[in-house]
Amino acid sequence: MQVFTSSLPDPLFEALSNKATELKVPKNKIIEKALLLYLEQLNKVSYIKSYQQMSEDTDILQLAEEGMHAYFTQLNQLDDHETR
Repeated sequence: MQVFTSSLPDPLFEALSNKATELKVPKNKIIEKALLLYLEQLNKVSYIKSYQQMSEDTDILQLAEEGMHAYFTQLNQLDDHETR
């Protein structure tokens, strides 16, 4: 495990200390969880942006539509096979 040293504005550090005392957990555990959640949100934003960009790309849309058509065809073939 790596050691990380940082400074926080006094009001934020005080809020962190109060919450750590209230929850009876170390401050570093709160910081760790908060950072994990924040990084997860950044990844979600990145995914959303990339999907928005892909939705405007006609080549990607065409590939997706072709893939859905092939999937639909497979489902129909399975249905036909099962009903025989």
